[in-house]
Parts: sequence; structure tokens; C-alpha cells
Amino acid sequence: MQYLIIIKKQSVFFILSFFFLLLTTPSALANKQHYSLTRINKNITVDGVMNEAHWQDATRIALQFQDEPNEKGTPPVKTDAYIYEDGSNLYVAFVAHDPDPTHIRAALRDRDTLWQDDTVALVIDTFNDERSGCEFYVNPLGAQGDIRMTDTDGWQQDLSWNAIWDSAGKVTEQGYVVEMRIPFKALRFAQNKEQLTWGFALMRNYQRDVLYQLSNIGFDRDIKCSLCQFDKLTGFEKITASKNLQLTPTLTALRNDTKSQLPGDWENGDVNAEVGIDLRWGLSQDAVINATINPDFSQVETDSLALDINTTYSIYYEEKRPFFLDGASYFKSSLFELLYTRTIAEPNLGAKLTGKTANHSYAVMFADDDNSNILLPTNQGSGFASLNENTKVAVARYQYDIGQQGTVGISSTHREGDDYRNTVLSVDGSYWFNQSDTLSYQVASSDTRNSAFLVENYNLSQTQSDQAYAIKLTRDKRDYKLFAEYENIGADYRADLGYQAKVDYEKVILGGGQTWYRDENDLVTSWSYVADWDKTWAKNGDLLEQEYEGYLSFKGQKQSIFEIGLIHRYENYNTNFYNQNIGYIYSGFKPTKDLRLSLYVEYGSRIDYSNEQLGDAFDTQTQAVWDINNHWQVDKSIATAN
Repeated sequence: MQYLIIIKKQSVFFILSFFFLLLTTPSALANKQHYSLTRINKNITVDGVMNEAHWQDATRIALQFQDEPNEKGTPPVKTDAYIYEDGSNLYVAFVAHDPDPTHIRAALRDRDTLWQDDTVALVIDTFNDERSGCEFYVNPLGAQGDIRMTDTDGWQQDLSWNAIWDSAGKVTEQGYVVEMRIPFKALRFAQNKEQLTWGFALMRNYQRDVLYQLSNIGFDRDIKCSLCQFDKLTGFEKITASKNLQLTPTLTALRNDTKSQLPGDWENGDVNAEVGIDLRWGLSQDAVINATINPDFSQVETDSLALDINTTYSIYYEEKRPFFLDGASYFKSSLFELLYTRTIAEPNLGAKLTGKTANHSYAVMFADDDNSNILLPTNQGSGFASLNENTKVAVARYQYDIGQQGTVGISSTHREGDDYRNTVLSVDGSYWFNQSDTLSYQVASSDTRNSAFLVENYNLSQTQSDQAYAIKLTRDKRDYKLFAEYENIGADYRADLGYQAKVDYEKVILGGGQTWYRDENDLVTSWSYVADWDKTWAKNGDLLEQEYEGYLSFKGQKQSIFEIGLIHRYENYNTNFYNQNIGYIYSGFKPTKDLRLSLYVEYGSRIDYSNEQLGDAFDTQTQAVWDINNHWQVDKSIATAN
């Protein structure tokens, strides 16, 4: 116990000391190949058939490395890529050889649902900053997947990004062929340069008894970043900027009819009609303006089902509205979510500017919201409150790229109503000691004036001001990983435009894991373990939670995975302490190319928050996904909770 008290009082010092001796051995930089991109002023018919003669003049690049499951191994199949541009579009073709095309795994999919298929991909770092990029995936039948990603603290993906581009695929007797046409107006890149250099990777996922990942790059697992290992593509001479103006008008109408008595006739109500418009204007290839008036979100898919049973914190919903998704990554900071746009529930107008010039990224947004929701957190739970008034919203962020992978950023959010105001200022960033060891940090300060409605209905003080701090250190090597985190969130810290579900606490996390890699033909191709310890205190020093967690994971043939884990949690809820012990097992595999099976079982003791007692829990989740043919799929899931 004395040792743990020392950690609490000297948390930041302990974590920094924990890593000090580790940050001494820099990793070697990857060897990068440089290619010249061919310009051919000819279009293609995107049909998966490379019958245009000028494809032979395109830049040809072989996928000569196997990156998974073996590092820098020999590919089991041959793959060649061809790439060129015509001043308006980037053209990419893959010729993917296969010794037995009947084993190709693919079907006609919705966008961003092809991850279990054979696929080929282009990943491009258009600013050549080795921090962010775009991923374009196509399966053998032409289905698409596109992703925005960042690589400032490991590979992080955002599937909500959608570009407008063309693709087609065709299965042949030798394998399959894929063609892509990506308009430059769908991308953002440096402006006003005679010639550009982009980082790029060409990849293929070859789905068989194990998943083979092939590439033109032999990735070094001792290097944490991936974009910093990309080959370089030089060309794109005198690409002309497209203003890329998009206008989307909308008209919505609503009429409510009533019956004064039953049985009886319907009485027609008044028709309420509303006209709206969305605008997207590319000022240049590195800056975009979005604007909306009376936006119509009826085309947005229904929110995913989420259960709020036996939880004390508000459910997090993903953003799906187009106005907020475009350029969303420019607003993200290192460790805190200062902008959670779902709190802007009913904007009647909004405008934003996002862009990047050289080492400078910037984002500004304004909105007028008629249904303002805010998150009211404590260290025991949180809930949403509606302000019942119109509020004005302003958000700004600036980020400067330092060195090879480092960043420093400044963010500000502001929301105000008639007698309400919340302002947050923050500084954050990341620093790379070498290619394996990174530091991320963030400091934020909030100032809030609560309205009379909030004071009376939610028992809040008229004013609240406080700070939040976080720091994270990681070492990510080929065979092991270490991480340490520290958070300090003040009791009166509020980020009303963000998602901060818990306040009034300090937390320390220490952990790590190790991986053993075996040959692709072994029954078990790799296995690993991960374990961590965390402890959380209230700001007054009271213990809130202490948790130990660990799991073993095995990967093998038939793309099988087996994982077993244990969690021991000692938690304070309403001044009572509860010992919780939870064990779980997860298993999944593909017995055939068209069938995927998985099972999750969890058993243990958990807190029943409603009745403030400890109870037994037994949960199961089973899933079977069967691709009947290229057009039909059966997806059956069964979940039980006791």
C-alpha cells in the first residue's frame, strides 16, 4: 500500500522515470524507394479490364514483400500495380495473380464493408508530412472502401470519410484485375507547387487459411509509424486546382393530422415546409469551406442500437451527418475529445473552414443550434442536459507539424446562450523520441457560466472553472509494447462541446505486452499477451477504482483467433466498495471462404448500479456470417445477458 501511495503523489514523475531508461536506442529509418509518376493524357473505361494500350506506359510497381504474417517475407502470389495521372485524375490498376481463382473471397458489398474479402489498396500521404493519409480499397468485384487515417501516435482510422471515385474489378482465369480512377478534386494536397511528392503504399490482402498482407514496402515492425516508411512518388506537375463547388438543395414538408373522436374522420393539420441548402466549396486543393442552412439529416442512417442498461455514463454515438464529417479530423486533438458534434443537435445554420498549408493545419467552425445538449459529468456518472434555448457555437484549432512526426496544437471551443457560456482552451501535441517511443500530452482549461435553468434543475453553481491534464508515453517494438498514462481532471472542468464523461479524478495506467511470431504454415502463427494496472482517485484523495486486466491471444490457421482474459476490479460506488472478478473467452474462425463464425462468453461479478449491490453476470454473443453468393448474405447474431 505504501508503494501505491507514492505512485499517487508522484504520478507524473513516476511515469517519466519509468520510460527514461527506455528512450535511449533509436530505431533505424526505413529504406524508401522513389518513383517517378508517369503522365498520360488519356482516360480509361473503369471496368476491370486493362484493354487500354497506354496502361503499358504507366509506372509499374511490384508488390514484392509479405508483411503479414511474416515480416519482410516472400509473397505467396504475384501482384503488379500500374499507376499514372492525366492532370485531373489518378489512375491505378492491380493485376492480382491467383493459382486457384475459385478460392477468391469477394461479394458485392456496401461501401466500407469489404474488410473480410480479398482486396487491393492504395494508401497515399498527399501532403508528404508522414502524419495523415487516405486509403482506397477495392475487392475483386469492384466494391469500395475509403478511410482517412492519422499516424501521429500509431495507425488510427476514420471510416466515416467518403470520397467520390470510381472502381471496378473482374475475376479472371489468372486471378483478378482492379481499376481505380481517383479525381484530384476528391483529395487535399499542397497547392502552388510545380511538382509534388507523395508518400504511398500499394497493398493486397490475400485471404486464405491465414491472412497474407502484401505490399511494395517491407515494413519494419521495430518502427512504430507506418507512413514514415512509405515509398515516395514524384510528379503531379502543374496540377490545376478545382473549385469543386457542390450545392445540395433540400425541401422537407411535415403535416400532422388528428382525430377529435374515435371513430371519426381525420382532420388535416397545417403543412410546415422548410427549404435548406448545403454547400461545399474547395477554395484550393488544401482548403475547403462547408456551409449549411436548415440542414436535412433525414438521409442519415438510423443510429446504431445502444443499450444504456446498468451503466452510469452517457452512451457515445458516432457522428453520421455529412456537414460535420467532412474535415472532422482537422478538429481532433491528442488526448481529449473537445468537439463531440452530436451535442449540436438541431443546427439551423453552420459554416466551417478546414485546410492544411505546408506544416500548418487549421479548422474553424460556427453554428447556430436550436436544441443544445450538454454533458454533465461527475466521478460517479454522467448525463445529458438540454439547455432549452438557442446557442451560438464557435470552434477553432491550429496545429503545427514539428520534425519528422511531432505536432503541437491549440484548440478552443465556445458555446453561449442568453445567460449561459462555456469556453475551453487547450494545448496539446506529440513528440517522437525515436521511431518507437512517443509522448503525447494535453492541457485544457474551462470556464463556465451556468444559466438559471441549469442552476435550478441540475444543482449547479452559477460559475465553474477548472483544468484537465493528460500525458501518455508508449514504446512500440516488434516483440513488445509498453505504455504509461496519467490523467488529472478537475471537478469543475466542463467541455460542453466535447465528450468528457468523467471528471473529478486522477488516474494512472501502466501496462505492456509481448508477441511471439511463428511461421505462416504453423498451426499457431502468433501469440501474445497484454496486461495493465490502473488506479483512480477522486480529487479529494478517496480511492475510486483499482483494476488489473490481462489477456492471452492466439492466431492460427483458418484465420482463427482465440482470446482468454481476466479482469479484477475494486470499485467505489456511492462510498461502498465492490470486488468484481470477470473472465471472458473470444473465439472466431473461417471454416470456409464464405463462412465466418465467432463466439464471446463472459462470466463474473459486476455491480448492479440500480440496486447498489454485487451480482453475477453471464453474457454470450454468437455470430455466423454466410455469403450465399455475390449478392446474398446471411448474418445471424444472438446475444444473451443474465
